Amino acid sequence: MKAEPESRIVKGKDVKFSIDDLCRMEDSTSPWDGVRNYEARNILRDQMKTGDKVLFYHSNCKVPGVSGVASIVREGYPDHTAFDPDHPYYDPKSNKESPKWFMVDVKFVRKFDSIVSLAELKSHGELKDMALIKRGRLSVQPVREDEFNFILGLAATK
Repeated sequence: MKAEPESRIVKGKDVKFSIDDLCRMEDSTSPWDGVRNYEARNILRDQMKTGDKVLFYHSNCKVPGVSGVASIVREGYPDHTAFDPDHPYYDPKSNKESPKWFMVDVKFVRKFDSIVSLAELKSHGELKDMALIKRGRLSVQPVREDEFNFILGLAATK
């Protein structure tokens, strides 16, 4: 799951969110809202299950990369930010009766001692088929178990 750790203002609101922000949330838990891509929405809605572990990825920053791990604590449900005209992720075509966008709740598990950068990820042939490497723009992507464990191993060596 991708997040932006550096400030970016959308409709007058800073949408920055880092693994440190997640850790500081009440119970270290937050909704993962604002996903406005159909493929990513389908993953949130249909594939993510309670207890699944996710890699927390910092994007749109000086050194993009995996910063830690979170877990899914609530499965897909309608993203209420789409219904709020004052919210940066408002979508006038979505409505409560037939929601277009979904979110999950994630809980902080751990922060890596240092980021496993995108450049480092790309340097390992074991990850050449990873969705992040092949389709980097998608904000929510599936990660195979072997890829997940390989990245955990990289983080452990830092």
